[in-house]
Amino acid sequence: MGARTRGRVDGLPEWDRCAVMGVVNVTPDSFSDGGRWFDTEAAIKHGLDLVAQGADLVDVGGESTRPGAARVSEDEELRRVLPVVRGLAGEGVVVSVDTMRASVAARAVAAGAVLVNDVSGGQADPQMVPAVAEAGVPFVVMHWRGQSIDMNNRAVYTDVVGEVLTELTDSVHRAIAGGIDPARIVVDPGLGFAKRAEHDLALVAALARLRAELDHPMLVAASRKRFLGRVLADDEGAPPPPARERDAATAAVTTLAAREGAWAVRVHEVRASADAVRVVRAVQSAAEALPRTEAPAPEAPAGTQPSETKNTETEAAT
Repeated sequence: MGARTRGRVDGLPEWDRCAVMGVVNVTPDSFSDGGRWFDTEAAIKHGLDLVAQGADLVDVGGESTRPGAARVSEDEELRRVLPVVRGLAGEGVVVSVDTMRASVAARAVAAGAVLVNDVSGGQADPQMVPAVAEAGVPFVVMHWRGQSIDMNNRAVYTDVVGEVLTELTDSVHRAIAGGIDPARIVVDPGLGFAKRAEHDLALVAALARLRAELDHPMLVAASRKRFLGRVLADDEGAPPPPARERDAATAAVTTLAAREGAWAVRVHEVRASADAVRVVRAVQSAAEALPRTEAPAPEAPAGTQPSETKNTETEAAT
């Protein structure tokens, strides 16, 4: 499965494998790293470290989207994000901005971001789609049902895969109708957003179907999320491990996503996932190089002589 089946995103580099997007949370309350990169200089250094570990692009966000999180002001989000975007872009890093605000997206693009990653898929801010269309940059459209403060109450599905497909397709259509080039759209099934563990696992199991039916390059963002903690919790009811102890499980999902044709994975700990996507690509290359074998000819029915078989074939051909 090569780059063609993963899809190419106009306006971004083309990788010969699933890409790895490293995460830089410039927030004091991230579920994953608890404010370790809240300082601008620390955040820029961390982004450069992620690239050194194998990240192909870096996603910078200034607003926590963990369940229950309250929104920050526009001014505060700009204060957190812009210097980091500018600093990383100035070092030649391919930078994505993780925001639900059109104003932040536009100013981040002006500062050097080349991709807008909106977890609301353009729904939180009605000006987002027009702003991205005007900027002419790629846009990540994620499946979303509402703000973090109450999204757990929206995790109600009869058929999670079918409903995510329908709702995400609607968001993609809105983005295209709003002027965003279809060749610049990336889709994200929104693992962990208004979903319980069983929903997330069903979506991971259906990645091949999601990729095929959505017909756009797909970003998979499973890193350190709660459903992995639920999987790793023991049978005796011990609490799931904290977010930073879910990196091996994250790399397992990275392997599955790469194998099923994801365009990119979004992760906090880069090295293991960077290794995983390269191993998947090497195995795929080896599979592509294997000689094709023809199916064996069917055996003649018992008691049939070779000459009889030949005559039968000739008559059939006639």
